[in-house]
Formats: sequence, structure tokens, C-alpha cells
Amino acid sequence: QLQLVESGGGLVQPGGSPRRSCAAAASDLSLEWYAIGWFRQAPGKEREAISCISNRGSNPDYADSVKGRFTISRDSAKKMVYLDMNGLKPEDAAGYFCAADPSQGRRCVLGVNEYVFWGQGAQVTVSS
Repeated sequence: QLQLVESGGGLVQPGGSPRRSCAAAASDLSLEWYAIGWFRQAPGKEREAISCISNRGSNPDYADSVKGRFTISRDSAKKMVYLDMNGLKPEDAAGYFCAADPSQGRRCVLGVNEYVFWGQGAQVTVSS
């Protein structure tokens, strides 16, 4: 059972550029064999898949709502996957989650139901 630990986010001003991080809870585990997805859920709304990256770090994908503003990346040496968010808008405020899946191929799948292991999530609030 893979457990994920997330960090980053919190209260951000409009236009801000926070970073969310995702790692395996066990320090001796790496996420390199997993496709990683980032998701968000605002109150009263369905969970939205916003970005994903394959286990090889290739072919990242983005939802239209974040394309051009958010960047997903891997740091294999640090065993981390990051979501860099730029130009935050009030409508970006949500709980943000990372998730992992061991069975995807060269292209990650941008879908909520495609991921098996989920992090605890954290709120990103956009306010001045």
C-alpha cells in the first residue's frame, strides 16, 4: 500500500505562485514507477483532474482550466513530484490532492478514476 505525503499551498494572494509537492511516505520508496496525477476539489463541486505525468516523466497532461499556468514535474533524485501553480485566480481555490497509479503506460491518464493511491490533500485558498 503506497502512502503519499503532500506539502505546500495554504493561503495565496491572487497572482501568486505556490508549489505543491508529493512524495512517498516511506523514505525508501520512490514514485518513479507510478504515474502521478494532481486533482482539486472545490466545495460543492466534483473532483477535477488537473494534471498528470507518466512514470517516465514524459508526456505531461493538463486540464484546460490550468494549461499554461500550472506545471507538473518530477525530481527523481528527491523522489518528489511537484505541481507549480502560477497566476492563481480565486477560482483556483480548492483542496488539492496528488494520487499515484502503478499501471499506466507511457502516457498518463487525466482522470479521477484512474488512480489508486491518494494523498491526504490540502487546501489552497486564494485571497488578498
